[in-house]
Amino acid sequence: MHSISEYSSMIEQAISQLRFPGGALEGLYAPVSYGLQEGGKRLRPVLTLMTAEAFGAQPCEALHAALGIEMFHNFTLLHDDVMDNSPTRRGRPSVMAKYGVNSAILSGDTMLTLATQEVMRVPDQALRPVLDCFNRTAIEVYEGQQLDIDFESRDDVTLPEYLEMIRLKTSVLLGGAAEIGALIAGAPEQQAALIYKYAERLGLAFQIMDDLLDVYAGAEFGKPVGGDILNNKKTWLLLTALNSPLAPEVRKALTITDPQQKIQAVTALYDRLDMRRLCTRAIEQYTAEALDALNETTLSQDAKQSFRTLCEKLAVRSK
Repeated sequence: MHSISEYSSMIEQAISQLRFPGGALEGLYAPVSYGLQEGGKRLRPVLTLMTAEAFGAQPCEALHAALGIEMFHNFTLLHDDVMDNSPTRRGRPSVMAKYGVNSAILSGDTMLTLATQEVMRVPDQALRPVLDCFNRTAIEVYEGQQLDIDFESRDDVTLPEYLEMIRLKTSVLLGGAAEIGALIAGAPEQQAALIYKYAERLGLAFQIMDDLLDVYAGAEFGKPVGGDILNNKKTWLLLTALNSPLAPEVRKALTITDPQQKIQAVTALYDRLDMRRLCTRAIEQYTAEALDALNETTLSQDAKQSFRTLCEKLAVRSK
């Protein structure tokens, strides 16, 4: 098995070798290139390469699929920023802010088609199941985004509803990335399902960590400090707080108009609820469920250790 950093390097090299038309089509493809170069952890394509190799394939056999999955992920970010009217992404101007709304939409559409083209370059024997998984995952991601939009106008969102939303919007793409790697390697259906569950549960832990970092990591996270608080965004922290004895105070704090006072007031309430500990406990729960699924696979101990290492890296990240 390669190391996580080696898988990441494979992805970065593949992205650096992409060539897009210029000239009259520069306006279409420059945002695509810019979006792909925004960086991030490349977690999803890394999972595809890891899983393919763990089940007996060479990473190069899964490289195009991994690249397609990364393109798909970044396509969703371009459109997310339009829907959220977000000026920044990972600490720099979003594609929307840099190139405009129309370019973000059209270039995002282009990225989706390019992603599908890359995924289709898997070995022929894996093509049908891989495309089935890719398309199923894409539809679920869109469903999760719609739920997220719906939640913006609802004051009665429950924590279980939120968890289902982030499962669809975030976790299923990690699960699909892992399952596609297993399918490319010809893994049995049951084994592919187990590695899917591992990555899906890891995705839930990952998103709750994101919710926590938005409040407690701030600028290090490449986002405005307390951005979720300012936007009254439904997060694990907020919904947990609204289900606590401090709910009346939380609702009152959310009505504060001064941005800094609002962030300080809500964060102080989170501190009183010991929200860091509560979040950490939830993250540990989903991480444990991921590891339980991993332990049920027939992977070698060496391969399993690579996936455990990935869990550890995500658990201790600060951004």
